[in-house]
Amino acid sequence: MTTPQTILKQYFGYESFRPQQEEIITTLLSGQDVMVLMPTGGGKSLCYQIPAMMKSGVTIVISPLIALMYDQVEALKANGIHAVCLNSSQNASEQNTVLRQVESGEVKMLYISPEKLFSDNILSWISTIDIAFFAVDEAHCISSWGHEFRSEYRKLGNLKSHFPNLPIIALTATADATTRRDILTQLSIPDAQVFLSSFDRPNLSLAVLPGRKRIEQIEEFLARHPRESWIIYCLSRKTCESVSEKLQEKGYKVAYYHAGMPSEERMVVQDAFLKDDVEIIVATVAFGMGIDKSNVRFVIHYNIPSNMEWYYQEIGRAGRDGEPSDTILFSSISDIISRREMIEQSEVVAPEQKILMQAKLDRMVTYAESNICRRRVLLSYFQETLKEDCGNCDVCRNPRKTFDATILVQKALSVIARTNQSVTMKTVMEILRWSQAHHILQAWYHDLPTFWLGREYSYDQWESYLSEMLNAGIMYIAYDQGHALKLNERSKTILSGKEHVLLSEYVSPEERRKQEDVIVSRTKKRDVIRDELFEELRKVRKSLAEEHEVPPFIIFSDATLSDMAQKKPIDERSMLQVSWVGQEKYRRFGEIFIDTIKTFARKEMKEGRRIVPGITHQETLELYNMGFSIDAIAANRELKPSTILSHLFKLKEEWHAIDFRKLVTDDVFDGISEGIRIKWFTQQSKLREIYEYFEEKYNYDEIRIVIAVVDISKN
Repeated sequence: MTTPQTILKQYFGYESFRPQQEEIITTLLSGQDVMVLMPTGGGKSLCYQIPAMMKSGVTIVISPLIALMYDQVEALKANGIHAVCLNSSQNASEQNTVLRQVESGEVKMLYISPEKLFSDNILSWISTIDIAFFAVDEAHCISSWGHEFRSEYRKLGNLKSHFPNLPIIALTATADATTRRDILTQLSIPDAQVFLSSFDRPNLSLAVLPGRKRIEQIEEFLARHPRESWIIYCLSRKTCESVSEKLQEKGYKVAYYHAGMPSEERMVVQDAFLKDDVEIIVATVAFGMGIDKSNVRFVIHYNIPSNMEWYYQEIGRAGRDGEPSDTILFSSISDIISRREMIEQSEVVAPEQKILMQAKLDRMVTYAESNICRRRVLLSYFQETLKEDCGNCDVCRNPRKTFDATILVQKALSVIARTNQSVTMKTVMEILRWSQAHHILQAWYHDLPTFWLGREYSYDQWESYLSEMLNAGIMYIAYDQGHALKLNERSKTILSGKEHVLLSEYVSPEERRKQEDVIVSRTKKRDVIRDELFEELRKVRKSLAEEHEVPPFIIFSDATLSDMAQKKPIDERSMLQVSWVGQEKYRRFGEIFIDTIKTFARKEMKEGRRIVPGITHQETLELYNMGFSIDAIAANRELKPSTILSHLFKLKEEWHAIDFRKLVTDDVFDGISEGIRIKWFTQQSKLREIYEYFEEKYNYDEIRIVIAVVDISKN
């Protein structure tokens, strides 16, 4: 019987589902509409790909970028799944071929852009074929509250009217509460089952550094971590080209990418990066969605991003394979000013959108200037609370001094409560500071019991404390309700006196800049295996990728190669135990990598080097199956030959197939087996009895080996 679990293992090589994946799949298979918020690298695609494999008909996947479509289609094909894409880059003949393939019923997933979906009568054509369901990827693009709004996505709201009985699954990695509500509204799926996964990416290290001597700092990082994949985001096209040129002069494999380049040139650069021919991309935000390269180890923001959604999306391009990766944000006053000017001077942005963009930039600045755990700040933006500090950011590695701020926090929360959660942060500060501004007096806020209660702190201090409260998840901002501050369950707990709050001591900008002169660098030792075998496997992967004309990670990710380098599989059974190796991947590529591992192991053995650190019996088995003698294995592992034999006997008891016959000559085997048969020895017979019967002609090891081959219980 085909189940989600069997498809997961056979086609994708996973042993088990990640949190919520199975529930999402079950819900979609039941015919319900679904919205999924899952972090980058969290496994969103499987949530619709597995149901697509189980349901009859073709699944229509709406995707925003052509490059993203091709990568996903190639990845599915590599796993033995028939998927195609339809887009404007194809000529008429290629598009007709795709349409015929879909009509024939051999295709399980059709990737298409919203522009293509609503052109050339494609929607009418779709209504004539068997459709399983619709999947809307990067669903935040449909919302004007989102950071990547695309007007053409708005038309997707018509899908429900055209296909009322077909379920829709909307997927995004980046959407705050306002954007989430808007997605449901715009797609006409108000009753969709919503699945909110944690936004936390614990494998990502977070750091904010002063925006001075940036090139020198980057060069220092590059020198410490050679042969890795990097993305460096810049504010402007000019900066992209400048940074790229400076790094090229230092001998790095680097290229720049921005919207001012011809599309053909951008595709060449992107392709070179995906194929590991270029190690470093220096890019504007134009280098965004569709970059599904799993082995990016560093994401650097040369300039501060315009909002938290962009920042989260961009750092999410690091460590998609789950391996430890670093993110670094350079922050400076000049960058912040430049961002504000860009918003104000924009002639295509409506006034109300400018207000929203400025507010979101303010929140981004708050993150950069935060005195508390950065992961707490980041997650609080998405209304998620982290129970304890992450220990994997620059603030946690260099903690600030704190004080008991419970009463201070209660004063601020009381103001929010007494104003019916309808005022902005600025107004809260004005009330606490006894402002005589006209709008304060007009709203009778001066009659509130909380008026003037915060006069002992300056506006700068209150701004710092309120920002930290916001970052800590003590309250939140409703951007769609005039940027009003809102209370949550934690707010109420604090107001009731059931929770005490610690805040960081206020540090002036001048003092902060002095403290930031010390560059914070990551000291945690990387867990990713980068040994000689890993590099050999990378070379093989690169060759296969070039042969099949796909990016290397389509063959196997770095995480898979790391696991392979650690486990050193030498047969189908052990290769299928490597992470993310399914049946189809093994069929296409498994033996090639096994041969590489065996060749590497033999070379290392000849040089007298240890090969496999790990579980002792498994290590013995791997070497034995590679064809090494007992003496050679013993020498390599620094053990006695008798110990190696005991490992093999134990493995046989555990139902491993062990070829003992090759360990003794034909004469020895025939002599011992014949004697056992004549004397009628059984398994209950003591080894010493058998040894004495042969009058010491054969040693104990030889007798044990023959007994392991011959089932004497039946003699």
